[in-house]
Amino acid sequence: MSVTIQAAALNSANAAYNAQDKRALAVGIALELIAARVSSSASVHLEQEIQNLSTYADQIQAAFNAS
Repeated sequence: MSVTIQAAALNSANAAYNAQDKRALAVGIALELIAARVSSSASVHLEQEIQNLSTYADQIQAAFNAS
């Protein structure tokens, strides 16, 4: 697990993190996931993944709020 994802997992429930901080964590995680996905398969297109960045970050942020 990457350092960014580990930090987000540890800090997502931190009361000191405001909504903007949590969004930044979610976007960072989404970017890491996109990077891993793009580097692992020739059939994945970076442009499509970047277009989905906001959706991925929304889903990650929703997972933070569910925990």
